Amino acid sequence: MEGQLIERAHRQSVHASAAEVAGYLQELLSRRLVAYIAGVKDAKTVTRWASGEVENVRHENEKRLRTAYEISQLLVFFDSPRVVKAWFIGLNPQLGDVSPAEAIHDGELKEAMSAARAFVAGG
Repeated sequence: MEGQLIERAHRQSVHASAAEVAGYLQELLSRRLVAYIAGVKDAKTVTRWASGEVENVRHENEKRLRTAYEISQLLVFFDSPRVVKAWFIGLNPQLGDVSPAEAIHDGELKEAMSAARAFVAGG
């Protein structure tokens, strides 16, 4: 079951447009947090992505966004949106007491994904 949900979250992250990814994350986590995760200074950029006003998202920003989206899709299968947001901003022992948001911001995408999988496995 868990493996199926991991695959489902991955498929959703691949099929979603950048606008869908940004919009979902903005609603779930807040525009400012998504901007931080993606590595952009202006939170309005996230709204522009979500609305489709800006269609071209830089590669590095999109990698971070899609990783956060895939993780959020996985976690939402197991817990409430409130818990998912708390997971992103809380210090995480799997990440050396760094928040998953900071880990993704810093490019530690695999580590953040592993922490998410450990969280649901222990759930």
